Amino acid sequence: MSNVTRAQAAQETIVLTRSDKEVLERTKERSLEFRRLMSYYKCAMKEVETKFEVLDEEYSLQNDRNPISGIKSRLKSVSSIIEKMERKNLDLTVSAMEKNLNDVAGVRVVCSFVQDVYKLADALLIQDDVTLLQIKDYIKNPKPNGYRSLHLIVEIPIFLEKEKRMMKVEIQLRTIAMDCWASLEHQLRYKKGTEFTEEMQQALFKCAQNSMDLDEEMDLLRQKANI
Repeated sequence: MSNVTRAQAAQETIVLTRSDKEVLERTKERSLEFRRLMSYYKCAMKEVETKFEVLDEEYSLQNDRNPISGIKSRLKSVSSIIEKMERKNLDLTVSAMEKNLNDVAGVRVVCSFVQDVYKLADALLIQDDVTLLQIKDYIKNPKPNGYRSLHLIVEIPIFLEKEKRMMKVEIQLRTIAMDCWASLEHQLRYKKGTEFTEEMQQALFKCAQNSMDLDEEMDLLRQKANI
């Protein structure tokens, strides 16, 4: 190999190496940006959880019972985020994710009675730092498969060291009966290696009807007990 050829090869190697470093740096920057945004979603979930914990404590003092049975939170997995963005034909960028996805951060509030679901939702939404973006009432209008829950998309502020940032959180409010059905339905429907048949779907829908009947019976008992 001539000296000129060797010099050209060395120069090309240097260029490729620099290019690789630039790509690596951009990847690191995007990774850091993604992790930072996910940490903001975590903070937003904590804010929502705290708001419901305060409401639960207040109602406990007023009525000598807790309307909330449990609070769960979750961050959407990276694979689920990518799958949803591809399905929506969105650019795979952090800014597109934050702008277009409403359910990256999720909080589920499990209540004792149907009345508690609406009472807690109303109490949350009148707070002056909570903005309602979307509401879907699957309790009054269940999904075709029988699923019931009250879904809220809200925007709340989180306070960082040097800024206030508005974050979106999906909130699901449901009764114990609704939560039991939904949790078991998910396990049955999405179990790997199992074919979900029409017969199974009909059986699950019947179970959903039974859970609705249970909520109605429990609500009648609640009224008789005057709670």
